[in-house]
Amino acid sequence: MGIRLKNIKKRFPDFNIEIDLTINKGELVTLLGPSGCGKTTTLSLISGILTPDSGNIFIGSTRVTDVPIWDRDIGIVFQDYALFPHMNVLANISYGLKARRKDSETIKGICQKMLDLVHLGGYEKREVESLSGGEKQRTALARALAPSPRLLLLDEPLSALDATLRRSLRREIREIQQKLGITTIYVTHDQEEALSISDRIVLMNKGKIEQTGTPWELYNRPATKFCGDFLGDSNTIPCTVEKADRTEGILLSTENTELLFRLPWREKILPKQNYLLFFRPQDTKINFINKFSQQPPPKEVVYKAEPSTIKPVKGGDFSSGKQENSIVGKIVSTEYFGRQLSVEYRWGKTLLKTEIREMDYYYTSTLTEGENITVTVNPEKCWLIKT
Repeated sequence: MGIRLKNIKKRFPDFNIEIDLTINKGELVTLLGPSGCGKTTTLSLISGILTPDSGNIFIGSTRVTDVPIWDRDIGIVFQDYALFPHMNVLANISYGLKARRKDSETIKGICQKMLDLVHLGGYEKREVESLSGGEKQRTALARALAPSPRLLLLDEPLSALDATLRRSLRREIREIQQKLGITTIYVTHDQEEALSISDRIVLMNKGKIEQTGTPWELYNRPATKFCGDFLGDSNTIPCTVEKADRTEGILLSTENTELLFRLPWREKILPKQNYLLFFRPQDTKINFINKFSQQPPPKEVVYKAEPSTIKPVKGGDFSSGKQENSIVGKIVSTEYFGRQLSVEYRWGKTLLKTEIREMDYYYTSTLTEGENITVTVNPEKCWLIKT
């Protein structure tokens, strides 16, 4: 059962929501964004906790805009669990079934199925206050799913748990959602969480949808600078497209003429238009060859650019001899994260990032603040954002 939010508007004294969104049957769609962007408000409008000022909400073909929450046939899991503290696990799970006046045998069978589904078999008589955070959230999920709702809503369900437990439970939630095939809307501010479990992500900002797409699309093809910056570390450089040619690729110019960038050709990129050149730190490499020209490093750690699909430029577009797709900057800081060393460097007035991983750790101790470095960018991984 899909859902449609058609021209939904909700006004507050200091904040407005404007949403138009379709979610397909069986999808897990994540509402992602910073605190205060309107994620939970949107979920409250879908559930019926809030009523929109204008627009309509459909669950399947049924208009539910003015239908009270208890008649919308939805299951909700809240951040703070919202379990009944005076009831044990079984009583909490069976609450919705009893409210629907199911017979005792049906309730018993459904509850056992739910307990097995969330891996709480044998916990029937456990008191809520004796449960761990993860066990409470599993109980809340089982309670929401027991009445077989048309739609499942989860509002920051894992934010109160530690990182290891969050990773484990989010996998379980995804597996359960896929097993049941239930249409699910999941609210989170955690980027990793959204990327790992979603069929699609709806990225919100200031009460509006900034971009909707698959996790891969949002991470690799951001529609705006906000999208690129919000999902992981990113680099952006203002530029102008000088040429866009299927054979020669896309030639870029910047205010600083030292940069010579050429990218693979892509549709809808127009010459003489302004863009932001976007690329991730992990899609760059520090060129250590010049740094160690007197004593070359071992062959296995010399950076070799990945094979490119773009053909050499004809006609001397880069006749100056400068290295294409490379940036010379000055190191500002370094941070060690275990899996990689993050290096911040400044090119002109622009602060950029690169990363050193695996074999390149050989050079980690040689990088010092204020030193000039040359960073090569993989042109295949670059993206242009229209300004």
